[in-house]
Amino acid sequence: MAAESPCIQAGALDLEASCEEGAGCAEGCAEELPAGENGSESSSSSSSEDDSDTEESDTRRSDEEQEKKESQPDRNESGGVNCLPHCEHCRNENAQREQVTPRRLAGGQYLLKLDADGTYQCSVTGLIFEVTEAVTISYSLLSWSKYAGLVKPPWVVGGPLFDVHCKAASALTSIAFPHSLCLGDGDSHPAFKVLHIKGAGAAIEPSMDYSASHVRWLVSSLSPVGPLIRSEEPLLYHGAVVLYKAVDSDPSLLFRVYVATNNESFIKDIAKAVKHSKKKFIKIDKPPVCQKLLQKGKRYRLLCEPEAEVTPEEIEFVDGSLLKLKSYIEVYLEKHEDFTLSLIELESEAVVWKAKLRESDWIHYDQNKNELKRNAVSIKRRKSTNSFSEEETHCGKKQRSNSTTDGIKTTNLLTDQQLMAIAKLFGAEWKEVAIECLQMEMKDIQQIQAKEQEVNMQKFLLLSKWREREQSNGTAQNLYNRLGEKVSYDIVQLLEGFMAQ
Repeated sequence: MAAESPCIQAGALDLEASCEEGAGCAEGCAEELPAGENGSESSSSSSSEDDSDTEESDTRRSDEEQEKKESQPDRNESGGVNCLPHCEHCRNENAQREQVTPRRLAGGQYLLKLDADGTYQCSVTGLIFEVTEAVTISYSLLSWSKYAGLVKPPWVVGGPLFDVHCKAASALTSIAFPHSLCLGDGDSHPAFKVLHIKGAGAAIEPSMDYSASHVRWLVSSLSPVGPLIRSEEPLLYHGAVVLYKAVDSDPSLLFRVYVATNNESFIKDIAKAVKHSKKKFIKIDKPPVCQKLLQKGKRYRLLCEPEAEVTPEEIEFVDGSLLKLKSYIEVYLEKHEDFTLSLIELESEAVVWKAKLRESDWIHYDQNKNELKRNAVSIKRRKSTNSFSEEETHCGKKQRSNSTTDGIKTTNLLTDQQLMAIAKLFGAEWKEVAIECLQMEMKDIQQIQAKEQEVNMQKFLLLSKWREREQSNGTAQNLYNRLGEKVSYDIVQLLEGFMAQ
């Protein structure tokens, strides 16, 4: 691997410094591509760390320190890693840009309101916008697999795909997209372009320049756009390892380990795949960024200490951004005990990524499930101690709550405690979700805000109003169906826990 090579001087330039395109199309030309197959987006989704004794505690402490030291990535909302890794081989950029945090809307949308002309960098996605006046920009992350038919060799995916919109389109002059490649290989002179998707077809358009972390494109029109790269040299990727644990009653441990490029579109696809799998999974929160670069075609092995069943034992790395089915490594352990996972490059035997996993990394989820079960049992016990006259009084309510719709019982109305737990997980987009998904009206929200100042209580009261309106259908299942993919995975996971009771 080109791990010890110095940074290249031509190519890893600041975005402000223009750089020539590598051997490829004549400058300024756009290659038109035919319509590709519009396959459905890859099913893909999901989330959640402590210690023990004398000698062992010293080892554990050093492991923890190493984990923190090795990688402290910025997180994006979807659970992925911001595509701006700190690589020792990439040249540092000196450009000073104003960091701005977007407003998160329902459906994975981001909204930025910029007050003046200038160059601004999104703190969540890494996108850099150059504008000539005050504008409002909305954007969302897309899956490359949906447009796989539009990416033709020798071009390959270079970073995440975004759909960007701007009310005053002419005021948005350029967009710089983060890429997931390491350009610190001295002799490498890649050609960067962008795939500009227009309806059923697309065009490969020239990039303005590129840096160690971004590819800049002069805006021609607004529709889905993402960076492509062509290189005669082997491509080196900033990588990420993403972990998920199966959640079931089985006393053994089952994990999925995904080895990916540090590309938000790729990582979002993984999250979707996990979310739609038959088993329930939670994401294990460990530093995901690889400490060594990944190279296409090289082979890697995942080791577990103490020993576990690892399937497959070896993998050949490829950038799976365009693949609908994302490959993973399965790790199975019979006993609940601390263990260490290490990803090793076979050729050099170098450790690419390493993490120590402890029961505390997922125990909180299990504790929450048990607590919910205990609450449900205690509620049933309290009900069973009610007098006969009280039962008669509530008979009508019980009949309604046990009514059947299309043969499915609508029992288990959401409790106040459950609604409050959901309310606390809603972000700033809760009003949009309430209007769009729960068919609430703005006057309902305004009335609640006039009565209650605390935001979590506002969200709770709004959910209570929805439950009251739904009557016997104010259940976790109904709320889950209505919210769909418009809310965070934490809310989806919580609702799934309620439904499992």
